[in-house]
Formats: sequence, C-alpha cells, structure tokens
Amino acid sequence: MTPETATVGTLVTSITEVLAKAGVPNPDVDAELLVGHALELGRGEIQAAALTGRPVTDAVAQSVTLLADRRAQREPLQHILGRAAFRSLSLAVGPGVFVPRPETEQVVQFAIDALRSMPDAEPIGIDLGTGSGAIALAMATEVPNARIYAAENSVDAFLWARQNFTETAAANATLVFENLAGAFPELDGSASVVISNPPYVPDAAIPHDPEVRFFDPAAALYGGEDGLDVIRQLSETAARLLRPGGTLIVEHGELQGEAIRDILTGDGWRAAATFRDLTQRDRTTTAIRA
Repeated sequence: MTPETATVGTLVTSITEVLAKAGVPNPDVDAELLVGHALELGRGEIQAAALTGRPVTDAVAQSVTLLADRRAQREPLQHILGRAAFRSLSLAVGPGVFVPRPETEQVVQFAIDALRSMPDAEPIGIDLGTGSGAIALAMATEVPNARIYAAENSVDAFLWARQNFTETAAANATLVFENLAGAFPELDGSASVVISNPPYVPDAAIPHDPEVRFFDPAAALYGGEDGLDVIRQLSETAARLLRPGGTLIVEHGELQGEAIRDILTGDGWRAAATFRDLTQRDRTTTAIRA
C-alpha cells in the first residue's frame, strides 16, 4: 500500500482492506485504532473525523501504513500501540508480557466481589503470576480499602508490571519478584482472596491465533503435559496463603474445569465450582479453603 490517502475516512478504509486480507479479526476496529494512534485521537473522534472528511498529511499516512504492515504480520495490536485496556485501566504492554484479555475482566470480578464482601477493614488479595499487573491493579483500584499483593517471576513481565504499578500509583498495591511457590510467606493464613491466570496450555498444543503463538511469552502459556502443572502448585500455595473460608479463583481453558475441580477437591478445597464467560465457555473455577 502506498500513502495516497487524503482523508481520515479513506485512510481507515484502505487500512481495513489491508488487515482484512491478512486475516486480522475485526479489521475495521484495528484500522480506526491505528489511525487514532497516529493522530492521537480516540476511536470515536476518528469516526467523527471520517464523516467530516478531515484531511491527513502524507507523513501521517506513511506512519499508519507502517503500523498496518506490522499488524498484518499479526503482531498484537496492543504491542503496536504500547497499551492494553483492562476494565478502567490502560496498561503498558509489549514483548515479554502476556497481553491481558477481555475474558479476564470477568474473572477478576469474582475477586473484586469477594473482597468487597469481606467485613475486614483491609482484606488481603493476592495475584500470583501477575504478568502486566492487570488483575492486581484492577483489584487495588476497584477495592481501595483492600491490601493487594502481586508476584511475578519473569524478568520481562516484571518490568512491565513495575511500570504499570508506578503509573497507576495505587498505594494499596505491592509488587514483588518471586515465584508462585514461595510467594509471600509473611502472609500465610491471612489472605481473603488468591487469584491467578496461570499458564494452562498443554505443552503439545499449538495456539490457533498467530498473535498468541508467535508473540505471547511461552512461560505465560504452557503448563506442562496436561496444562495443569502450575494449577497443581497454585492449589498448594493458595491453601498456605488463604485463611479458612478464603476464596481461590483460577482462570483456565474451556475444557479444563472438571479436571481442576478434581484437583482442588482432592487437595481438600470445598465447593469447587466452574463458571462460564460471556461466550458460554468454561473460564473460571473457584473454591473455598476449608
């Protein structure tokens, strides 16, 4: 594609065509966001500018063309923009960290509801394997009376999380560089909620989406032969951290709910239950510490 576009509308149209040919889902949305990124405008402002025939310079057209070429190679849109939206947050993301997904916004709601239901003045919530910090920072900002702790053991992901913790500046949120198994011994038996979106893809599985297969870090995806190795460790760690009656919340793949309930029940957890996301796929399993 050559930078011949004269208006916002024709630029969006041409970029949409490029992305559609590359098989990008929702190419019109991505086109509007890429043009908006170049012009420092929101998506609604881009739609309005397209209707009014706002002109664009050759420099802007060239810049958007380069961005579109990257997206056509299936580089995640969030990497190109440098940001990912998550609930009310805008998070810094890029190579080396798992891009937070919309379905996780539902998962964290379980944790937020549980923390809000606590009679404690400062209930404790823990996010194990925080990645970008999305889950922990959502809990911290939406339940400001809670004390939130997050652990991450990938250097690359930790750097992104640290940037997001700094930008968000939630005084009730603490981030540490630590592996899941040994995290927060000082909090043993005191947490009300432990939540995790652990790696759960079986080692032999090949993710369908190129954005996942080629760009998400392997450490955030693969969880052993059956995908459940980290969840087995999570069951042990969460039982150590939670007080009796505390809630464990796990995000997982759509075919793993039954196996995870069996693991948790076998480990002594009570009331293990699996819940569907908005696409009616099993997504979240919760359990209560005995």
